[in-house]
Amino acid sequence: MGKIALVTGATSGIGEAVAILMAKEGYKLIITGRREERLQELASKLKTQYGTETLALSFDVRSCNEVEQYLGNLPEQWQSIEILVNNAGLAVGLNPVQDGVLDDWERMIDTNIKGLLYVTKCVSKYMIERKCGHIVNLCSIAGKEAYANGNVYCATKHAVDALTKGMRIDLLPYGIRVSQICPGAVETEFSLVRFKGDVNRADNVYKGFTPLTAMDVADAIMYMVKCPPHVNINDMVIMPTAQANSYTFNKVL
Repeated sequence: MGKIALVTGATSGIGEAVAILMAKEGYKLIITGRREERLQELASKLKTQYGTETLALSFDVRSCNEVEQYLGNLPEQWQSIEILVNNAGLAVGLNPVQDGVLDDWERMIDTNIKGLLYVTKCVSKYMIERKCGHIVNLCSIAGKEAYANGNVYCATKHAVDALTKGMRIDLLPYGIRVSQICPGAVETEFSLVRFKGDVNRADNVYKGFTPLTAMDVADAIMYMVKCPPHVNINDMVIMPTAQANSYTFNKVL
């Protein structure tokens, strides 16, 4: 089969960009996401452009039962996963905590924390059997600092930071590398999801400066996974030049 990589949240943004770069490197790909049509379109694109053998699995990482159904029972030829990119995640809403929307909180907690855990538990078992593998968690600058009205999103990404450190300790005896990447502002569907489809509000986030692209972050992830086996990039913070921290930008409007 060759090397196999699994990318969650592959239907857009960073996940899609990572899948494309993995395909260029000759990996077989397991791609997951909730949007079946987009997932199949990506699988077709990877096959046509790169000849990539792809297993497309449409499910919601928030559901432990679905994760176990699809990833806990992979066909034997797809179980030798070399790389797991835990990309699935989102921000919803931008409210002070006293005005928080419970459904928004639950979506972020269930996706960003519990979904990552469900996927990692299933996939790490395959890696432990083989005593090798590399897990890359998508964190955020929000996992390093808090910012106004980002309370619960920041909390979930701080959790990812802690979980990454814990995973690295737990999986150390099995030779499994664990890394995380913490991007600043990346122009993807992130803000469109956060503002629940409000295009104008989402577009305003990126006005006046040049944000990162999904491919910028995917390039950095590829650097991580292409390091020699004895090298692990524990943590990487990647920012636009015009962004100093989670809330300070040099915008020219």
